[in-house]
Amino acid sequence: MGNLAEIKKNTVDVAERRIREMQNEGELDIPADYSVGNALKSAWLKLQETKSTGGKPVLEACTRTSIVNAMLDTVVQGLSPAKDQVYYIAYGNKLTAMRSYFGSIALAKRVANVKEVNATVIYEGDEIEVEVVNGNRRIKSHKSSWENQDGDKIKGGYVIITFNDDRPDHHTIMTFSECEAAWKQGKTYKGMNGSSPHAKFTKDMVEKTVINKATKKLIKGSSDSYLFAKSVDRSTDIMTEEKVAEQIEKGNASEDMTIEGNAETIYDDIDEPEDDVDEDIKRAADALDEDDNPF
Repeated sequence: MGNLAEIKKNTVDVAERRIREMQNEGELDIPADYSVGNALKSAWLKLQETKSTGGKPVLEACTRTSIVNAMLDTVVQGLSPAKDQVYYIAYGNKLTAMRSYFGSIALAKRVANVKEVNATVIYEGDEIEVEVVNGNRRIKSHKSSWENQDGDKIKGGYVIITFNDDRPDHHTIMTFSECEAAWKQGKTYKGMNGSSPHAKFTKDMVEKTVINKATKKLIKGSSDSYLFAKSVDRSTDIMTEEKVAEQIEKGNASEDMTIEGNAETIYDDIDEPEDDVDEDIKRAADALDEDDNPF
C-alpha cells in the first residue's frame, strides 16, 4: 500500500475539514453523543483492512473522492464503523458506505424517536392472526411452538417498532418470497444453496430484511430526512473531485487542521464493538446492496 500518511491527508483530513465547514455553515447538526473524531478514526482503521473484490486494498483501488464521500456518508448519518453500523464496499473504483441493519436501528432511534425494534420470523405451523388498521397490516397474535423452529421452514418475518411518544406501534410484515425477491436485487446474491449465507443464516437474513424495510420508511419520513438524502438515496456525490482538491489545498496551507491522533497509531479511545454476529452474516450484510433493494 502507498504512503498511509499521505493517503490519510488526502481523504480523512479532507472529510474532517468538510464536516467542520458544514457544521459552521449550519448544514450539519451532530448529536451531542456522537463523536466525529472517533467515527473517522475507526473508519480509517476499517479502510486499512478492507479490500476490493479483486483483493486490492480499497485505499489503493478506489478514488479519493469516493473515499471522502463514504466517510462523509458515515458522519452525516451518525454511524459508528467501530460498532459495525456501516460497512465499506468497493464497486469498481468507487467506495460506498453501506449502512448495516445495526446502523438502520441506530439512525431510526436518532431521527424518528424510536424506542425499540423487535424482529422475529414466522415458521411453518405458526398460528398468525393479522388485522388491518387504517390500511396497515398488523400482527394481532402470533403463537409458535418449539417444534416449529426449523430454519428450512421459514414462511416470513415481521418487525414491531415502538416509539418513545404516544404513536401506535409500527408493524412491517413480509412473506419469505418477498424477502427473497429483495435479496435477488443484490449484486452478489448466490441463491438458497447450502453454502450461501442466506441459506446458512436464513433467520438472521429475514430479520435483517424486515428491519431495513421498516426503518428506511421511518428515516426517509423523518424531519431530518433532508440531511440523509444523499446518503440514503446516493443519487449524487457529496463532494466532487474539484472540491476534494480544494480541501487538500486548504490542508496544505493550514497544517494545524488535522484530525486528532496519527494515521499509524492504534486509537485507544475508540469503543470496542460487541462481536455478536457471525462473520458470515457480516459478509452477507456487506454483499446486500440496499440501493438495489426496492424496500
